[in-house]
Amino acid sequence: MLSPILSIILATTALAAPGIKIAGCSVANKQMDIPAGQTQLVNPTIPPSFIGLGLGVQNYTCSSAGTFTSTGAVAELVDISCVDSSRLTAVTDAASEIWKQAPKGISIQAVIKALSGVDSAFGSSIILGQHVFVTNPITGVGINPKWDFTSASLKGHADAFVVGARTGGIPAPSNPAVNIDWLMVNNIQGDLADQIFRIETRGGQPPSTCTPGTADISVKYVSQYWFFGGAFSS
Repeated sequence: MLSPILSIILATTALAAPGIKIAGCSVANKQMDIPAGQTQLVNPTIPPSFIGLGLGVQNYTCSSAGTFTSTGAVAELVDISCVDSSRLTAVTDAASEIWKQAPKGISIQAVIKALSGVDSAFGSSIILGQHVFVTNPITGVGINPKWDFTSASLKGHADAFVVGARTGGIPAPSNPAVNIDWLMVNNIQGDLADQIFRIETRGGQPPSTCTPGTADISVKYVSQYWFFGGAFSS
């Protein structure tokens, strides 16, 4: 018998694809909950521009040392600006459970649609954009995270993206062996934001060891992404 979560997911696959538009609610009064007693993540003094919930995978390859090395990530970002601040953590938890239980072949878009049964703020399923990794545009060496809204909420704005470089990070405050690090990232290219924070992570960590030569793996994850500054606002 299907679990209630899987029933919701399967029922939504027949629904139309989510609409695409800019963030639905102001985020000017929202503030990140950053752990005290650390200096790696510093809450900006300006209000956020966008708050997105990322659903995707962290990608890894097995090194010759028998450990997994990151090769980037791919995620879809759904607007959570209309979710009440008191419910952001609960919504992130629910999204993680839905995404974790989603069968192979079920799209992230269908999972996002299923969230409308968790919080009414997801009724319109606003897609902000996508998160990928690209070759460093400055040095041409290595890979860096990119958040791109040019084909979704800010379609037609060629500079509505940001490529960033990590400037700070801490292990996830809860279950860091399972949940990927919380990060602070600064802009190196693009006009979407000056700073991006990855917080409230769920999942994404690879196994601690691997056998060299084994196939690459993808590990599901969910996290909140907070965008500050930039030329656009919600």
